[in-house]
Amino acid sequence: MPESLPLVESVSARLDALFAERRPVLESLSPELGPVMDQLITFTAGGKRTRARFLAAGARMSPSAPDPELGRAVVDAATALELFHAAALVHDDILDRSDTRRGQLSTHRAFEALHQKQGWVGDADHFGLSAAILAGDLLLMWSDDLRLEAASRVRTSRGQRAIAEFSRMRTEVTAGQYLDVAAELSWQQIAPQDRADRAIAIATSKSARYSVEAPLVIGARLAGADDDLVEKIRAMGLPLGLAFQLRDDVISVFGDERVTGKPSGDDLREGKRTLIIAEVDQRADATTAAFFEQRLGAQDLHADEIIRMQQAIRDCGALDAVETQIQQWLDEALTAMAAIDLDDTTREHFRKLATEAARREQ
Repeated sequence: MPESLPLVESVSARLDALFAERRPVLESLSPELGPVMDQLITFTAGGKRTRARFLAAGARMSPSAPDPELGRAVVDAATALELFHAAALVHDDILDRSDTRRGQLSTHRAFEALHQKQGWVGDADHFGLSAAILAGDLLLMWSDDLRLEAASRVRTSRGQRAIAEFSRMRTEVTAGQYLDVAAELSWQQIAPQDRADRAIAIATSKSARYSVEAPLVIGARLAGADDDLVEKIRAMGLPLGLAFQLRDDVISVFGDERVTGKPSGDDLREGKRTLIIAEVDQRADATTAAFFEQRLGAQDLHADEIIRMQQAIRDCGALDAVETQIQQWLDEALTAMAAIDLDDTTREHFRKLATEAARREQ
């Protein structure tokens, strides 16, 4: 299987080819659809392609004889996964009322700006939301097309198992998004001692399986992995996915906007009930806990209040607790890797990928 850099380049090239193919279809319906394609191209450009890289890593872990077109199947499936991820981000920005993504306007804000630039009548905000929902749906449809194309490149049983894992992943991440939204509204009704478990359950379905475990399994299934190997991969992928999500939570609270492309303290503005907040609930004094309960996610949350929350997270030990948990899950994943028979090159490749995922800064 290709190394990370060629894979990233291959996925980007596959996206370019897909968009070049689909643009004439859209624009033949109406020239007004050109800006839709422009936004999708802009939104899917760049990025670390983390999920694509885990999918390729999973394909490397199977000892089965590869199908002749496995390499192309991996690129198609990895691209399908990136399209699904982009669709999820488009919709997630709507759910979270996010104005930016990777330092640029989020998709609904970009379409809102288009409405204003064109001088159209009606509600620009509503148009932006409507257009972004439909744009995200297009990405989902095209993801599905490539998912099926990838499956067709390998023997039928392998393709069917990869498709089944893809379907499971899509259901889980959507359910996890719902639980995440619901948690923002029901958090106070959950006993403080149960909030950490709830936060972990949300992280598991919303991100951990979707970001690491499922991509690994999809790649492994395409390459012919049997059920025994898949279970070993899951034992490695789930804790790493949880470490990945917790690192994302830390970045979303403390990250530098110049690096992340999102405002520092973004999760605090959005009122995300992550493990960090569950740890605050357990560790902070009564005054601090009451402050978080009253102001976390408030629409008029001030910059000085965000700084106060960030400092409180550090002072009460919540950040240290989460960092410890990240390391424990990374260690668990690397220990589970020892149960998989891998050549030294593949083992070291995955170790580097896993460590990067758990310790990244953006």
